[in-house]
Amino acid sequence: MSEPIVVFEKVNKWYGNNFHVLRDIDLSVAKGERIVICGPSGSGKSTLIRCVNALEEYQEGRITVDGTQLTDDVKAIEAVRKQVGMVFQQFNLFPHLTVLENLTLAPMWVGHIPKAEAEERAMTQLKRVRIAEQAKKYPLQLSGGQQQRVAIARALCLTPKIMLFDEPTSALDPEMIKEVLDVMTELASQGMTMLCVTHEMGFAKAVADRVIFMDQGQIVEQNTPHEFFNSPKSERTKDFLSKILGH
Repeated sequence: MSEPIVVFEKVNKWYGNNFHVLRDIDLSVAKGERIVICGPSGSGKSTLIRCVNALEEYQEGRITVDGTQLTDDVKAIEAVRKQVGMVFQQFNLFPHLTVLENLTLAPMWVGHIPKAEAEERAMTQLKRVRIAEQAKKYPLQLSGGQQQRVAIARALCLTPKIMLFDEPTSALDPEMIKEVLDVMTELASQGMTMLCVTHEMGFAKAVADRVIFMDQGQIVEQNTPHEFFNSPKSERTKDFLSKILGH
């Protein structure tokens, strides 16, 4: 096996003094691995992936991303964020900027890339998410599914090694979910390392190398999709699956 690209070692996190949101998390993610994280609301899934790019701090343990240990050192955090793209539940696009401007902002400001090059890169990624024809529009002129695909393209413009998805389809109408999952499936097929918090179990079955089930801040169970769905070991996993899959 190659060196893992993300490693959690006995990671603990609290909110305030009493809410223990992550409990002794041990997790190792191989380069190119696609992981789907599921679990009930409040189980710590989003917090877990937000620790990978230091959007959340942790109090105990160790997190290493692409060889860099995440501490409160600003340089380390910046180095990691260059490697990690993130797509949120809400699209977080700037409404007063066109789609193209939304995509070129960070490469120009953070990456100091010349405008023409940033625009060329942006158009490449918009084509990749099949939405290049919308480049001149403003976000609010697009459907939710289109806006989320723009958000994915924006994350890809910084050429990350790792993509984090935090419930990327949960704010979408049902008919728009598929177009976003299709784009994510395509990315997965191109070998991108992905950590995805989602309730879309069909996507997990089709795309994940490993499904992780979290509850009450712990990793309760992890397995290949086939084993996870067909023979879950833990009662908590079985209970969760019966609710979400309806059998």
